[in-house]
Formats: sequence, structure tokens, C-alpha cells
Amino acid sequence: MLYRTIKRMIERGQTNGLEEKIDVFYAAGKLTEEEYNTLISAMHPAEV
Repeated sequence: MLYRTIKRMIERGQTNGLEEKIDVFYAAGKLTEEEYNTLISAMHPAEV
């Protein structure tokens, strides 16, 4: 649920401060490593 919500926010361009929140969710164990990497890649598509 959290993963899908964050992914939708990225798709809609609502990324202000989102990367830090993704880091916190990952550190708290709310996101898997695969989900974390996918979301970070979606935040920075040109760097992949």
C-alpha cells in the first residue's frame, strides 16, 4: 500500500521532499530493498 502510494506520487510529479521520506520508510523497514531501489530510480530516471 505504501509503495503504491509513493509510486503514484512520483508519477504525478509530487516529489517535493519525497526522497527523504522514502529513505526514512526504508530505514524503518516499511519498504523492501527492491521497492526502495525502484522508487529511487523513478525519482531520478536520467541517472539510471
